[in-house]
Amino acid sequence: MTVLKIVHSTTFTYDKPISNSYNEARLTPAWLSRQRVLESKLEIHPESWQSQYRDYWETDVVVFEVTEPHTALTVVATSQVEVLPTTHKAERVGWDGLEGPMFQDLLSEYLAQSDATEPTEDLAAFALQARDEGTPDEAARAICDHLHQQMNYVTGSTSVHTPARDAWAAKSGVCQDFAHLAIGALRHIGIPARYVSGYLHPNTDAAVGETVRGESHAWVEWWTGDWFGFDPTNDKEVADHHVVVARAREYRDVPPLSGVFGGSTSNLDVQVLVTLLA
Repeated sequence: MTVLKIVHSTTFTYDKPISNSYNEARLTPAWLSRQRVLESKLEIHPESWQSQYRDYWETDVVVFEVTEPHTALTVVATSQVEVLPTTHKAERVGWDGLEGPMFQDLLSEYLAQSDATEPTEDLAAFALQARDEGTPDEAARAICDHLHQQMNYVTGSTSVHTPARDAWAAKSGVCQDFAHLAIGALRHIGIPARYVSGYLHPNTDAAVGETVRGESHAWVEWWTGDWFGFDPTNDKEVADHHVVVARAREYRDVPPLSGVFGGSTSNLDVQVLVTLLA
């Protein structure tokens, strides 16, 4: 068992004072069988009206608006989360199981491609080869290994709107791109796959009480009898240093912060600090 404290701070600075801002925040860690939220709060400055709801993807969303003139908006999400090691009790299914009509219907949302996930011809061909050479889990792992070997992690090399195929062509991207590429390749060969957003404690050897710069992170889960989490950016299974916030088809379903405002942004500053508590 691991207990983590996460402080995610986001500050928008505007060129000129703006009088209104309407936003949605998806920053609250999810309650799961392997993850228990001990504490969670969202602080917004300037203070604003806010409400909460759970969206279609079962993500906790805070809606807020600021209607007074302001030159900056700061959102600080603070959480304490208990994370257990991942266990898988369900029997894994083979290709025949994935092709059954029941699973094709139930998991159809995680099989459809979009502009964000559509793979290039060469990546699709590699996925088909991996399918011919192993079980669904082996093929999925081979795809993630291939992405890790071929792609370079380069901060700032892409934006949240970059299609997976563009990141693949450049052979560089960030965690969101690794996740979208894996999802597209997995779906191409009939493996349901979903996008996971959350946090990663980057140092497995950190001392209790030590605060480090963490990451707002993204990885994938594929379904082969049960959902199996894998981090293609780091080429490793999801473990107790990964904290889930949201799961959906792709990034656009669950952005951490989204909204509209009247004006232009001159600067965006994001910082994630993670402390190992136990």
